[in-house]
Amino acid sequence: MAMAALRETSRCLASRGRSAAWRPVLLAQSRGITYKLFVGGLSQFATEASLAEAFSRYGQVIEATVVRDKVTDVPKGFGFVKFASPEEANNAREEMNGKALNGRVIYVDIAKARQDRAADALPIARGPPKPISND
Repeated sequence: MAMAALRETSRCLASRGRSAAWRPVLLAQSRGITYKLFVGGLSQFATEASLAEAFSRYGQVIEATVVRDKVTDVPKGFGFVKFASPEEANNAREEMNGKALNGRVIYVDIAKARQDRAADALPIARGPPKPISND
């Protein structure tokens, strides 16, 4: 149903003389696609607000997150910044990589998809050990 509505909106825009450049924007908004950057080397004093402020010069920051330890609530030294478009994300990555933020040199890269940790945590059952023969 939602996909049909998206197609109809795209057709309407195309018939009104709008360029096909609007189609990816509509698709990104309808599916919630964002462009996420990984930021490493953060200071222990880094906050979401300071991270968003530093990256907002390069485009619309949708969300900035500083990853914290679950027990001590101390920042782990890395975080993520979500942008609205790939051009803004690439520009921010090129400009901010190797720059100082809160007294520390940070490195910025495109975030990779999170791996499924549940599959890694389960042991592989192979049965009982085979007896060792002394022949």
